[in-house]
Amino acid sequence: MPREELDQQLNMLQQDVVTLAGVVEKAVQRAVDALKRRDLEASQQVVAEDDYIDQKRFEIEDRCIDLIATQQPMARDLRSIIALLHIGVELERMGDYAEGIAKISLLMGDAPPLKPLIDIPRMADKATVMLRDSMDSLLNRDLVKAQHVCQSDDDVDELYDQVYRELLLFMIQDPSTIQRATYLLWVAHDLERIADRATNIAERVIFLVTGKLVEINVSRY
Repeated sequence: MPREELDQQLNMLQQDVVTLAGVVEKAVQRAVDALKRRDLEASQQVVAEDDYIDQKRFEIEDRCIDLIATQQPMARDLRSIIALLHIGVELERMGDYAEGIAKISLLMGDAPPLKPLIDIPRMADKATVMLRDSMDSLLNRDLVKAQHVCQSDDDVDELYDQVYRELLLFMIQDPSTIQRATYLLWVAHDLERIADRATNIAERVIFLVTGKLVEINVSRY
């Protein structure tokens, strides 16, 4: 494959990954919004649309493997393909977490949440900003922004700890709230993991630019 054609294929592959990230970001936002508004129809739609995210991830993976097998890329080109392959996997897992939040909403049925949802939507906002910034760092090969994404994970962890402590107190004070509190704990955990996945993407960008694999933040869960 001539150099120009390989560059075109890599650019198209990267754009497909960025497009998938946009779909995943919307899925996360819609899942949390549906939970907050108790919109079961919207929650069901998030669940149904996860199949599309899965399909796109496998298409990206197939194209990455095909490029490696047929072009035998070296150095920077190989790093690009490997990074995009891993990012596709991270995005698919984020989609699974969005689906998980929507399924929790369906489990809750028409019942309102145990408490007004304030910190959980804040977690979702911060996690989706991290995702957006990680993709910007990919597009611009921006090491500073990638490192900022990794540092931002601490903010989401702090919110998770706050939600955890508050819900645990509910359960201690009134055991009848355990099930409803557990639902919200699951949601908070899924959002914490989405932020971790955004961090993983940023680490892959650092690998792409520098050739060095680093693990800046280690998940506690």
